[in-house]
Amino acid sequence: MCGRYASSRRPEDLVEEFEVDQPMLEAALEPDYNVAPTKDVYAVLERPPKGEERPTAERQLRVLQWGLVPSWAKDPSIGNRMINARAETVAEKPAYKRAFAKRRCLLPADGYFEWYPTEQLTKAGKPRKQPFFIRPKDQGVLAMAGLYEIWRDPTRDEDDPHRFRWTCTVITTDAEDDLGHIHDRMPMMVERERWADWLDPTVEAGDLLRLLAPAAPGRLEAFPVSTLVSNVRNNGPELVEPLPLEGEL
Repeated sequence: MCGRYASSRRPEDLVEEFEVDQPMLEAALEPDYNVAPTKDVYAVLERPPKGEERPTAERQLRVLQWGLVPSWAKDPSIGNRMINARAETVAEKPAYKRAFAKRRCLLPADGYFEWYPTEQLTKAGKPRKQPFFIRPKDQGVLAMAGLYEIWRDPTRDEDDPHRFRWTCTVITTDAEDDLGHIHDRMPMMVERERWADWLDPTVEAGDLLRLLAPAAPGRLEAFPVSTLVSNVRNNGPELVEPLPLEGEL
């Protein structure tokens, strides 16, 4: 799964990196080195601009809440359980099927965190877990495949600007061999040459599965980081600083 990641790039850098046509931001997000579910995150997506009879989709940068709330949900708290969608079933699961067909996005990240159980035990007698930060070796942006939904809050008035809640989920897949010993799942990456097809809402769902290919072996690197990241209240660049690796995994 993917339950934490880091996202520190400025919106203007993301606009340039992803060739965004229209930034749809009320305010910039602060750099976040400990992104957790329910937090606001940046997402790149394509939607038709308003006010055109035959609109052409434009690429937008938006702020979404991590934890997908399907349009049919009665209670938005369902999003707390829907932070990840498995690539193997994303085209079939009722919660994700409609979003996979028309509402796909890219979630920019510096990298993501996973926890590896060590031989050391906690006071409760359970294996102590060492966090690892996993990022592109070239330290470029990690474009995670995601889905987004727009949920209408029935308790708000029609003219309430906050009546629609935009939410997202990260698509995950089997981890590549180099990373599988840390955790068996990882975020699905979308390579740059596939961004346009992935974001295009007119591409048929059947053609999209070929885009969901795991990262090429050797594309990513992993290193241990401070256990401070285990507490979501901690945040700062020190959370992604490498620590010496003790022993063998």
